[in-house]
Amino acid sequence: MSGVYYSEGEWFDEDPKILRMEDHAFWLASVVFDGARAFNGCVPDLDMHCKRVINSANVMGLKPSLTAEEIEALCIEGVRKLPQDSELYIRPMFYGTTGFLVPDPEGTKFALAVYHNPLPGFGGFSACLSTRRRPAKDMAPTDAKAACLYPNTQRALREANAKGFDNAILLDANGNVAEFATANIWIVKDGKAYTPAVNGTFLAGVTRSRIAQLLSDDGIEVIETQFDMNDVMDADEVFNSGNYGKVMPAIRIEDRDLQPGPVANRARDLYFEYAETCNVF
Repeated sequence: MSGVYYSEGEWFDEDPKILRMEDHAFWLASVVFDGARAFNGCVPDLDMHCKRVINSANVMGLKPSLTAEEIEALCIEGVRKLPQDSELYIRPMFYGTTGFLVPDPEGTKFALAVYHNPLPGFGGFSACLSTRRRPAKDMAPTDAKAACLYPNTQRALREANAKGFDNAILLDANGNVAEFATANIWIVKDGKAYTPAVNGTFLAGVTRSRIAQLLSDDGIEVIETQFDMNDVMDADEVFNSGNYGKVMPAIRIEDRDLQPGPVANRARDLYFEYAETCNVF
């Protein structure tokens, strides 16, 4: 089987149909989710992802029906149902079913998908500057991992793909670099690692926090600050951090070619060394 799925207190071997046309989530996007990973039996930072989906639900006016600890236990149960050497994506979700414009908190339901999704390699990706921007925190629920934020991501990716790039760099409303369309951004200059300071326009990822800690503990200076596209184009290295690929190097930004550098390589090595301490089998 390609995955296991949990809904309404039951596990399924196939993705169950759980939405109706009148469900609030179906037509008004009251959906939040989180994404964790399992590989070789390791599930790094699962507790943080489970806590964040609870926070996202509260931000969106939903009422979580499980605690973070209960979600974590279900995720581990799902991982253990699949082969230990699997590379899995873990996606807990809360969604609204009742209410008109405002979701009724009491109508919140939970679902969980644990399914095969191979980790990408370290070969690298290309990216260009997007014409789309991340919204300010008073324009959208940017402090939640909410489904309603992703259509803008999709537009940025379609635009980048049409130009021959894999990904896009999005600015915030003030013209500062916010992140890649699908992950947090890092640049390296003179051996120091820089990532945008949290300003409420993008979700500061769980993997981003872990990479920052691991690099700092390893003696590499990590600086959270504002920077613009000129800084990106002048960087010695550019890489991302995120749940899908963990750490991936950029090998082309606009018309500039790059190579995976020592800091990106070190970040990836440190992360997977850390992940081995999180085995659930």
